Amino acid sequence: MGFGFSSKPFVLFVSFLLLFTNLELSPLVESASDYTTLVYKGCAKQAFTDPAGMYSQALSALFQTLLSQSMKVKFYKTTTGTGQTTITGLFQCRGDLSNSDCYNCASQLPTLANKLCGKTIAARIQLYGCYMLYEVAGFAQISGMEMLFKTCGATNVAGSGFEERRDTAFSVLENGVVSSHGYYTTNYQSVYVLGQCEGDVGDSDCGECIKTAVQKAQVECGSAISGQIYLHKCFISYSYYPNGVPRRSSSSSYSHPSSSSSGQNPGKTVAIILGGAAGVGFLVILLMFARGVMKKRDDS
Repeated sequence: MGFGFSSKPFVLFVSFLLLFTNLELSPLVESASDYTTLVYKGCAKQAFTDPAGMYSQALSALFQTLLSQSMKVKFYKTTTGTGQTTITGLFQCRGDLSNSDCYNCASQLPTLANKLCGKTIAARIQLYGCYMLYEVAGFAQISGMEMLFKTCGATNVAGSGFEERRDTAFSVLENGVVSSHGYYTTNYQSVYVLGQCEGDVGDSDCGECIKTAVQKAQVECGSAISGQIYLHKCFISYSYYPNGVPRRSSSSSYSHPSSSSSGQNPGKTVAIILGGAAGVGFLVILLMFARGVMKKRDDS
């Protein structure tokens, strides 16, 4: 016994369900390419005096060596040139980057150094996923604990128990970076922390460097929801996620919560939107179904 209405709405409804069933609702996280985003640059004020091009040749050779090594290792330090044209340089990738991502990150550094600093006698380029440093022989040295750069989130979360959670996470980080030999990351009650020391720093000195960076974060950033502290020989970052630390790809940095206006899990938001759309579509089909039934009754 038929109901006397067109089968077209049913076909539309089935198509609608198939469309949304085949969509994979993964959490929306930052693209893995964010590890190549520039954090800061440090350029010496003095440029090369290089009429014969000796410095330029030594610097080019240094860049080539560092780049070739970035396909194999995550830290490498070397020296090129001779005499007064000797240049020492290094690169380091974040501990969680794959070899290919490390190379992709490091390959950006020579171009950025030339573009942002020119032919200066020393330069440091820091990206989210890697950094490079070079300096000519005789360049003035600084303490490994010297703070080079800081950034603190704009949102303040004082009075929410955040400081206690962050400081506990920091304590775990200070111990973890020593036992893990220079790189450590963890999260504690929605606080994500990361720390890394330069590759040639010993465990004990690394622990002291991270401890200093933690103290500076506590003072410089206070109750800020996120922060990054870069010292000469190490760096740390932290982010507080009130709704829980999001999942991410292996090579992406966690987005800072202060950059989001709502802090809601993006993947959950997408699921809610699509679920709502499916519900509306289902309701429309039901109304069309009821209309057909009533029309059949009226006709009979």
